[in-house]
Amino acid sequence: MLKKLGTGLFVLMLGTCGAQMVRSARAGPLLAPTPKDVLKAERELTNPTGADVKAPLPEGGDFIGGNGVVEPRNRETKVAGQVTAVIKQVLVSEGQVVKQGDLLVQLDDSVEQAALQAAEADVAAERATLSRTSKGLRVEDRDAVSAEAQAARARAELSQSVFGRTEQLAKSGAATPDELERARRQAQQDAANLKATEARLRAAEAGSRGEDIAFARARVLGAEARLAQARAQLERLAIRAPLDGEVLQVKVRAGELYSFQTTEPLLVMGDTRTLRVRMDVDERDVAKVANGAAAYVTADAFGAEKFTGKVVEVGRRFGRKNIRTDDPIERNDTKILEVVIELDATRKLVPGQRVTSFVAAPPST
Repeated sequence: MLKKLGTGLFVLMLGTCGAQMVRSARAGPLLAPTPKDVLKAERELTNPTGADVKAPLPEGGDFIGGNGVVEPRNRETKVAGQVTAVIKQVLVSEGQVVKQGDLLVQLDDSVEQAALQAAEADVAAERATLSRTSKGLRVEDRDAVSAEAQAARARAELSQSVFGRTEQLAKSGAATPDELERARRQAQQDAANLKATEARLRAAEAGSRGEDIAFARARVLGAEARLAQARAQLERLAIRAPLDGEVLQVKVRAGELYSFQTTEPLLVMGDTRTLRVRMDVDERDVAKVANGAAAYVTADAFGAEKFTGKVVEVGRRFGRKNIRTDDPIERNDTKILEVVIELDATRKLVPGQRVTSFVAAPPST
């Protein structure tokens, strides 16, 4: 029984191998292209620029083709803040044209406003102290000190007279030694008071010392510096337009917490009065591109409509491709050179829009 089973399995294996050999003999050569490979080859042959341009090159002239993206003049500007704070108010909307210095976003500044008011009060107080120190005493105050000096002089003269009479009486025995001593001490006290009052009078007439005025001036400068610091802190919370242009995108809303440590800006803006196209030129075609050459671009959204312009900038360093067409046969390892095309007046294209770019090559000699 086991012998018959082994013989049957051997016959089955021989049959399977034979069927596989027959199938391989009937199949085509192993190197024959598949329909998918044939389609890919045809698409690459119809695209002279290396599968990097969606539309075919125009007829009737020598052009360099490449993909590009629309951008504002001098590229987009990502406006960000310098501090972390809550968004208090967004004062612009997308598409709005602003001037340099216009307020775009206001961050919460309640604490900084209070600090500014305190700094302004300190400056006012220190300036008043400086004015008082510089001017010295008022006329009324000087008159009062002068009157005190006259009264002190009169008391000193009276005390000296009393001391003289008491001294004469003491010689004749009419005054005791104790009375003479008291009269002498009173005369000395009134004389000292007279000197002090006269010194105050001279100080009032001479005005403040230079050291006092310099100290008061220094305090004013310190208060003004603190005021400038408070204003700078407050200004950091007011996000203003760095240039004339159009607000292209607003990325925040009122009430949100903004952190300057993130890479996300508050908004994006750019000068859209003149639009440009940043074009990727294959390294094989860079010798055919010259500054000032005529150019035009097309966009899928506008069909065959051409947007004319000219080359205004040719890059100075090769790099990797910037624009992807999402075409499965696109070559992504190609080295490119950036070429900037400045478009003639048009408002149809939008910054960030992908376009197909064509630059007229110089005639071959």
